[in-house]
Amino acid sequence: MAKKAVASLQTGKRNWVKVIKSVKSPKTGAYTFKTEMVEVDKVKEHLAS
Repeated sequence: MAKKAVASLQTGKRNWVKVIKSVKSPKTGAYTFKTEMVEVDKVKEHLAS
């Protein structure tokens, strides 16, 4: 039986979320995905950029 790994993304008062953003390559036109850890309060600012 496999162990279940549980990771806590909360450290202190800050809550973090994993943001996955699709980015289109200008050369090939293919989509790639960028993943980043962002604070909950700054998600909208991060996605707007």
